[in-house]
Amino acid sequence: MSARVLVRRWQGVVLSLIGIVATLWLGLTGQLALYIHPRYFVFSVVMTVIAAVLVLAAFALGSAKVDDHEHDHADTGAGAGRWRWLWPAGSIVTITAAVVGLLVLPPSTLTTATVSQRDLNGSAATLTQLEIGKLSGGDYSAFTVRDWASLLRSGADLDFFAGKTATVTGFVTSDKNDPANVFFVARFVVTCCAVDAQPIGVPVYHPGWQDEFATDSWVTATSTFQANPDAASRVPIVLIPDAITPTEQPAQPYVY
Repeated sequence: MSARVLVRRWQGVVLSLIGIVATLWLGLTGQLALYIHPRYFVFSVVMTVIAAVLVLAAFALGSAKVDDHEHDHADTGAGAGRWRWLWPAGSIVTITAAVVGLLVLPPSTLTTATVSQRDLNGSAATLTQLEIGKLSGGDYSAFTVRDWASLLRSGADLDFFAGKTATVTGFVTSDKNDPANVFFVARFVVTCCAVDAQPIGVPVYHPGWQDEFATDSWVTATSTFQANPDAASRVPIVLIPDAITPTEQPAQPYVY
């Protein structure tokens, strides 16, 4: 077996161990929810433990093969020399990047950068008629951003929203069609993992909002729904709150 092949095998083992440690750490600290739906927590942790056992077995088997390989080259010293030169050629860079990306840098939530690449209030805010019916007769004080965004997308008119007060918490992302006057209090809906996360949000009419709130900062807005003062806007119904309160990102930033 060539030294280059051995290096690649060791690199795979090390990278696998880094991934295993990162997954278990995220699970123990409760941050795995930043990447996957909670219903997959137990499955992911169990599979990670199984992977750890397999990697350790591969580690033991690989050690035996390396010992045999080095014994074959003991007289010439060629094996040791090739190993010293092959590791710096790329493996160390790859492993260092994995350590920094998975273990050093803190995990973070999805932001406006992802919203700009996906359809805000798209399929994640689509409800069936049965679901709309259940929301229509529900406790409006307990509605989430997803509930209100879904009702808005369903085509409910202003009469439906009359007298209903919404309290929504989410991160600030601008309305791409009227960024000077409207922003969305947004969250991400996660079905399986962060890869499939879809942004949803409730529009807030607040001219000059950029002077008060930074994009991606978290806020809570409470207000009734009203017709958008800008009749030409693509967002016909908005919140026009008297006060918008800055808040901390919640421990669970996504909705399911």
